[in-house]
Parts: sequence; C-alpha cells; structure tokens
Amino acid sequence: MAGTEEENIKKESALAVEAGRNELIAEQLKNDVISEIQAKLKKSKTEIPAETKEKILQSTVNRLNQILPRKIGRLKQELVDEAIRAAAKSQKEIAEIAKKEEKTAEETFLRFNIHFRIQHMMLFSSVILLILTGLPLKFPAFSPFAFLVDLFGGIESSRFFHRFAAVILILFMVYHTLYTILHRDGRRDFLLLLPMPKDIKDVIWNLKYFFGLSDDRPKFGRFSYVEKFDYWAVYWGCVIMIGSGALLWFQDISLMFLPKFALDASKEAHSDEAVLATLAIVIWHFYNVHFNPDKFPGSLLWLHGRIPKDEMMEEHPLEYAELMKQKENQHQVEKSNDTENT
Repeated sequence: MAGTEEENIKKESALAVEAGRNELIAEQLKNDVISEIQAKLKKSKTEIPAETKEKILQSTVNRLNQILPRKIGRLKQELVDEAIRAAAKSQKEIAEIAKKEEKTAEETFLRFNIHFRIQHMMLFSSVILLILTGLPLKFPAFSPFAFLVDLFGGIESSRFFHRFAAVILILFMVYHTLYTILHRDGRRDFLLLLPMPKDIKDVIWNLKYFFGLSDDRPKFGRFSYVEKFDYWAVYWGCVIMIGSGALLWFQDISLMFLPKFALDASKEAHSDEAVLATLAIVIWHFYNVHFNPDKFPGSLLWLHGRIPKDEMMEEHPLEYAELMKQKENQHQVEKSNDTENT
C-alpha cells in the first residue's frame, strides 16, 4: 500500500509539473498576443474609444484562456507523434543498412575449385605425415622424437608410413601437373603465379607500409607475392624431395646408373630440404594462414573454397574489380540479347 501511495504521489507531482509548464507557456503566448494587439490598436489611425479597446483585450484574453490549453496539448501531441515517427523511420533505416551490410559480409566468391582443394588436402596431409615420420629419422638421437616412433609402431612402421605419404605426394604432383595443363583454371592460375616485375614493386611498397612510410598497402590481384613464394617453394621442394627420395627408396636400381656419391648427395639434399620445408611451413605458411591476427584461428577456405566479399575486397582488390567488370559486361550482354529478342 505504501508503494502504491508513493507512486500516486509521484504521478500527481509529475502532472502538476506538467500543468505548471503548460500554464507558463500559455501565459507567455497570451502576453505576446495581447502586446501585439495593443501595439496594433495604438498605431491605428481610427480613433477607438478606451472602453472598446478594453473590451477587445478582455475578449482576447477570454478566448486565449479557452483555446491555448487545448492548442498547446494538441501541438505537444503532434510533436511527440512526429518525433516517434522520425525515430521509427530512423530505426528502420538503421536496420536496413545493417541488413545490407550483413548481406554484403555474407556474400562470398569461389576462389578455389574442387580440383584445387583436393590437391591442397593431398599436399598438406602427405607433408604432415612426412614430417612426423621423417624427423625421427633425421634426428635419431633427439629423445623427444622417440615418442613419434612409438606412435607409429616402431622404426620399420615409421618407414612404411613415410613411404606411404611419399606416394600421396607423388600423386599430388601428377594430379597438379595434369590440372595445370588440361584445366582452364589450372592454366590461368599457373600464369598468374609466375613472378612479375609488379611483385618486386609490391614487396618494396609493403615494406614502406610496414615501416610507416606509406599510408596505403599495395593492391594485389588473384595472387600476391606471398602466395607466389608459397607456391614456388612447394613446387621446388616437391621436385627435390620426390627426386632425391626416389633415389634413396630404390638404392639398388639407382646404383646401377649412378655413382655412390650421387646417393650420398641425394641423402643430404633430402634431409636438409625436409628441415627447410618444415621450418617454412611452421614459421611462414602457418603464420600467414593461421597465426596472423587478421586470420587467427584460420579460415575454412581450404575446405569450401569460398572467400567473403569484404576479405576479397581487402586482400585481392584488383581481382575483385576485374570480377565486377566481367559481371557488368555479362549483364550488358544479357540486356542486349533481351532487347533484341523483344
């Protein structure tokens, strides 16, 4: 009960404040109107009796007393309604903008087709298995690697899995070579992955950006110099690893055609390139794809092959501009065909 009485008192207090505010507004308006009437009567060339002037003022005051409270209340309600409509409209516009931005963010582009994705899965699965089974062979005295040997069931079993992974890597190279030659996207990507003078300019420009000497980053097309470096490092590494590994795998056949020192050189090349590839993958590739703050904890691009529009515009703006141009040209062609058909 005490709470209800307190609420009623608050409501009555608020209403009294509101009524007092309206009275002040009405009084001010009334004074303004009367002052203006008095000024007009004073300037009037026609002689008006004082009694008439008094009646006019009294009549005006009476009418104002009747009209102003209603007018003020109605005007206030109109202003409130208008403010609510404006707020609702603004909220709707904000929601539409947010929805549009969300739709833009959800829009994606197919960056890698199914062939490219399968090749990438074959590559990283085989390389990871090669690293896990190969490092213990490279560093047999390093005790922590003994865990990996035990994990794969012993030294002979580790060798089996190492060669199994090597077969997958060889199949990957065959698949990739055929894809590069026979598939349109493969031929396009291979040409775009070739080093160009622009890449040197992009390296210098990017260094200037990193050191705060430039406000803008270089604009990349489908592949940046970082991705080109990744590609050719893998390509060159596969040639060395598969070539030297094949000589070591089939030593008896190799010694029929090559001197002993050729196998010794192959062993060193295979071993050192394996360490170099491991460091490049862990330090270079993993950082750029997973540990970079802009990427962490990584994307599923390798799985579904699609890249969000905002990421596309930021990292590959030249490719995005080209795709938009192609889309616009296609739209113009379709529009022209529709016009001809009608």
